[in-house]
Amino acid sequence: MNLLPKSSKEFGSVDYWEKFFQLRGKKAFEWYGSYLELCGVLHKYIKPREKVLMIGCGNSELSEQLYDVGYQDIVNIDISEVVIKQMKEHNASRRPQMSFVKMDMMQMEFPDASFQVVLDKGTLDAVLTDEEEKTLQQVDRMLAEVGRVLQGRETEWLFSTEEGRKQLAASAGFRRLVTVALHRGQQYEGMDSIQAELSARVMELAPAEIPAQQKVPFLSVGGDIGIRTVQHQACSPLSGDYVIEDVQGDDKHFFRRLIFLSNRNVVQSEARLLKDVSHRAQKKRKKDRKKQQPAGSLDVFSAAPQQNIDKSYLCCEHHKAMIAGLALLRNPELLSETPLALLVVGLGGGSLPLFVHDHFPKSHVDAVEIDPSMLEVATQWFGFSQSDRMQVHIADGLDYVTSLAHGGEAQPHYDVIMFDVDSKDPTLGMSCPPPAFVDHAFLQNVKSILTTEGVFILNLVCRDLGLKNSVLTRLKAVFPLLYVRRIEGEVNEILFCQLHPNQKLATPELLEVAQTLERTLRQPGSNWDDTYVLSEMLKTVTIV
Repeated sequence: MNLLPKSSKEFGSVDYWEKFFQLRGKKAFEWYGSYLELCGVLHKYIKPREKVLMIGCGNSELSEQLYDVGYQDIVNIDISEVVIKQMKEHNASRRPQMSFVKMDMMQMEFPDASFQVVLDKGTLDAVLTDEEEKTLQQVDRMLAEVGRVLQGRETEWLFSTEEGRKQLAASAGFRRLVTVALHRGQQYEGMDSIQAELSARVMELAPAEIPAQQKVPFLSVGGDIGIRTVQHQACSPLSGDYVIEDVQGDDKHFFRRLIFLSNRNVVQSEARLLKDVSHRAQKKRKKDRKKQQPAGSLDVFSAAPQQNIDKSYLCCEHHKAMIAGLALLRNPELLSETPLALLVVGLGGGSLPLFVHDHFPKSHVDAVEIDPSMLEVATQWFGFSQSDRMQVHIADGLDYVTSLAHGGEAQPHYDVIMFDVDSKDPTLGMSCPPPAFVDHAFLQNVKSILTTEGVFILNLVCRDLGLKNSVLTRLKAVFPLLYVRRIEGEVNEILFCQLHPNQKLATPELLEVAQTLERTLRQPGSNWDDTYVLSEMLKTVTIV
């Protein structure tokens, strides 16, 4: 019985596959390998609890065998009605939780970010039958659909759009770039072990003319490689699952991080620990803890949560730049004794408002945080505490500012307003702040509660150039004086917004006021971090 097509183009035909499975019957047909040949790789990278989509499933036994060893949340799709009917009948009673659906992978009906894993054993080969433009467009459609239904960074603007991928390749300095997602369940000591595992596979994707001994550089987006210890994990009704983890930095210091698992490659908040906990001590505690844990449970050990947080050290470069923006206020030499009023929208671990509170002893800080779980995290794990000069308001920042702006004559006026708010939608091309925070009408509300000579400081993270330009245009319409400070090596840009163009300072004047403020804050007993130079933060500021 000859099941081979007359030409490779028939592999892309629905009619061919309908006839194929009619003639083949119920006998399994395995492309490129059986479960026994693939299980080592599959078990390493897929967790049993993850939701898996098998595209172009055919009548392969791979899904059935995965199901039988514990991977039971599997959805199988194929364009052949014949094979889907066969597989439903075969598995209905034996594997009731597994589903088979007739569906075209080019136009899947699943919502965005529906699966943690998409498996394809040979469907891409059935599509990529030649290198004609029409065929390559079909491949692009297929991969775009796969990216759409996947959870993780694959759906972020940087990785899921053509413009984003071009920007990533340009920043890396290469014309051909392979992106690999490193998930949190995978443990590596460093980049060397990742290279050892991936090098052979990467070279299979290299251009034909590349020399056999050519070395391919490996780059990392973010710091998700190396030693980390989970201290706490929980689920917030608003922010979803999150973890608190301690990691060792390049300088051998240990840092505490807050990570939202919905955006697990972004460090939401970070603080340096005062006393370095040795790797050996961490391993011992983990070993002792494991003796008391059932097999397969998460590696978590308890630690004194607030202990050893270095409150004088700002880990985030964008926080350092935001603090430097206070030099734009009148008379920086007097700010340590000035009763400043500050509004900080977005608490996170609390390091930004806490730094202001501790270094400006006459200041009063209102912090706004939409998620009550984050106040608990900041207090329990990052050394944050409220006082008579610093209160946290659990509210939506949009609602809080709007209510203040329409409070009549009693409305407060702040000398400094800071926005450090992340967006929950990674597909927009702007991850900070959410678009509503830079809407024209809302910016007018911000303006109405800012003092005449005050400064509005905004952390902007926007990779989409067109979107960023529109944000700058809206800001400029409300705040005529707009400085921009790009954070080197990051996407963040800190915007310093003021109401009167006549307040404009040239670079030498900016450096002078920054140096003045730093001298004021470097008082004996102030616990100032010697590595933090305010004037360095304003050296590259430009005016829009």
